[in-house]
Amino acid sequence: MKAVFFFSCCFLTTALASIAAGEIFTSLQNVRQAILVERKLIGYLRTYIDSELERLRDIRRFYAKVSDLHAELYKGPAAATANPLVAFTLVKRLHSEWLNIVYSNEAQENTQTLRSKYEEEEADLPKVEDLRGAARGLMRLQDVYSLQVSSLVKGRFQRVTNGGVIEVCSPAVSVSLTGDDCFLVGKVAYEQEDYYHSVHWLEESVRLFRGEGGKWSPENEGTLEDALDHLAFSHFKTGNVSYALSLSHELLHHDPMNGRVLQNVEKYEKLLGSAGASSGGSLRRPSSTYLRTQDTYERLCLTQGSQPMHFENPNLFCDHFTNNNSPALLLQPVRREVLSLQPHVVLYHDFITGAEAEDIKQLAQSGLKRSVVASGKKQETADYRISKSAWLKGSEGSIVGRLDQRISVLTGLNVKHPYGEFLQVVNYGIGGHYEPHFDHATSPTSPVFKLKTGNRVATFMIYLSSVEAGGSTAFIYANFSVPVVAKSALFWWNLHRNGQGDEDTLHAGCPVLIGDKWVANKWIHEYGQEFQHRCSLNPKE
Repeated sequence: MKAVFFFSCCFLTTALASIAAGEIFTSLQNVRQAILVERKLIGYLRTYIDSELERLRDIRRFYAKVSDLHAELYKGPAAATANPLVAFTLVKRLHSEWLNIVYSNEAQENTQTLRSKYEEEEADLPKVEDLRGAARGLMRLQDVYSLQVSSLVKGRFQRVTNGGVIEVCSPAVSVSLTGDDCFLVGKVAYEQEDYYHSVHWLEESVRLFRGEGGKWSPENEGTLEDALDHLAFSHFKTGNVSYALSLSHELLHHDPMNGRVLQNVEKYEKLLGSAGASSGGSLRRPSSTYLRTQDTYERLCLTQGSQPMHFENPNLFCDHFTNNNSPALLLQPVRREVLSLQPHVVLYHDFITGAEAEDIKQLAQSGLKRSVVASGKKQETADYRISKSAWLKGSEGSIVGRLDQRISVLTGLNVKHPYGEFLQVVNYGIGGHYEPHFDHATSPTSPVFKLKTGNRVATFMIYLSSVEAGGSTAFIYANFSVPVVAKSALFWWNLHRNGQGDEDTLHAGCPVLIGDKWVANKWIHEYGQEFQHRCSLNPKE
């Protein structure tokens, strides 16, 4: 039966031999694969260290041999020439042994072997875009969940509320960040001219580098001088000229002949000496150019599904749902929780078993590709959607086929292709999210219409995993959010019965704070539902 299951369910995407360039950060599944790559690198480094230790042992042995000769045999000026054997070994040693030691290629060979092994894994290593994406993910979490950077650096997830520090969440595993870690996050913001974030992260970088006495480690990309340089200019750009000058003076203490910094100091002093120049500045977070509902979106994400005023509505209810006494549900009704009446949003508890969820995730893993968004007639990647997805189709007896049948029984809708899209499985990345959007097409040129079965009338979203914090589904205009509930499923209508889009379905996937979020989406189209979901001219229905 297991073999039939895997045979009858196949991918619409081709599994790739290696992770696509610059996309590791978009899926925690790929991040876990990167752990396996680093384990290989650790093994290669261990071999290199052992080879180098053996090489150094040989050098120490040679050193001990020569030192002993000078301590015991060569005490007098004539000792080296008195015995022809001693004289010969001296000449031979100075001619060839020292040469072999000094010009040995063994160190170079050991290094080259390590580099070759590293290059074998290079295709699966993070690219510069992964580093930038991961850094932007941290900044996104900082913003949406109002996290203190000074706490994040210590491995804590805290924010200040009403003058007090509160713990947002306490992950089971955490690490502290180094000065170099903070420098790289700050540098990403700096390069985007985002000085609000660069100041926060570079301040921590400078503090940590100072605490280490400016000591440099070979694995670091940045130094105290680099952090001071970037931080000084960041403060200048935010209007804090006096602090920029102070930091520049500190930088000159480490690098007194830096001509560029000397010019900056002269410039800052002139600015401070001129009338009306500001000696301080205020940090303002950059506003989104495309997200008009940013404040509501972030507030709903921050509550993580806790909106007591919304859920106190007496018209909302829970029940054991049989969908008009459907034979498939009579013996085993589904626990239904009506979360909203406008838009109509329902949560079905325990829709899928843990084993089924794991099977779906396993099937999707090798087909995961960067998630895209509609852009006119085309689809493209975007920073406001950070995840990877795979499309699964299945025959009648496959796990996907059984889920389709279960969805059809619950909703009463025809979900078979092309009236329902293939199952989309999504895995979110570092700070993974999907900012406010509609599932239904809002343009006649949308790729949604490629199936030629109308618009997306409904969404059925299955939570395949749990998360420790974050990742809620926020309905922006309806003003509530739903936390991730593993094995449950959300259902809502995207269109009114007259075929017009329901604007109240504007929703978002909040950034995942802690955890590995997996969902599966089933989008059901208008056509094929003529007798299951009848049309109406009433725009309110």
